[in-house]
Amino acid sequence: MEVARVENAVRTYKIGETETRALRGINLTIKSGEFTALVGPSGSGKTTLLQLLGCLDQPTEGKVYINGKDVTVMNRNQRADLRKNNLGFVFQFFALIPTLSAYENIELPLLLRGTAPAERKERVNSLLKAVDLVDHANHRPDQMSGGQQQRVAIARALATNPSLILADEPTANLDTANGQQVMEIMSDLNKKTGVTFVFATHDPRVFKYAKRTITLRDGLIVEQDNDKEKKEKKEKK
Repeated sequence: MEVARVENAVRTYKIGETETRALRGINLTIKSGEFTALVGPSGSGKTTLLQLLGCLDQPTEGKVYINGKDVTVMNRNQRADLRKNNLGFVFQFFALIPTLSAYENIELPLLLRGTAPAERKERVNSLLKAVDLVDHANHRPDQMSGGQQQRVAIARALATNPSLILADEPTANLDTANGQQVMEIMSDLNKKTGVTFVFATHDPRVFKYAKRTITLRDGLIVEQDNDKEKKEKKEKK
């Protein structure tokens, strides 16, 4: 089943008289259950593409569909509702609310959605267990390591059972051990729950976890590896 589709997407930014094309005609389909990496050097268009998929930005030309809905014809409030009900986000700098505990940060999207208290409690406790942070439920961000904060961010992204989670450089501010743990947790959640992940990275440590890699350069997709698992098995033989 298709979760997201981008058709002939162009994104142009204009500052004064200077015009920059961050994306120059992107065509891409993301299917349910994928664990996909957008890779490429800085300035290749990875983050811009994530912003389009996350309905945080609109293409200058082209179309973006999320769960079959054309988001390019929606107004700002409609896109916000779509994000709230269909998408989860994991950011490079965690973006946790510093005055809230791990439990409360994870609970927040459910509060905004109006989820009943008993259901909120069950969901948050389940997610704390999934990211191995039950013992840190009452800790604020400044009482946790970077890796623990990112695991809270992953749990928060999963809180509303989104169909697609978008992660922008999720390991960039983590050391090797914490970066590996975060990727293993995301990969495990993908396998267990079937939630679709698309993450942008230029970190070679992260590439190996992707089932599919999409390479961007100068605003274009220049390579796609759609069958990584079969390729790896073939190389081992």
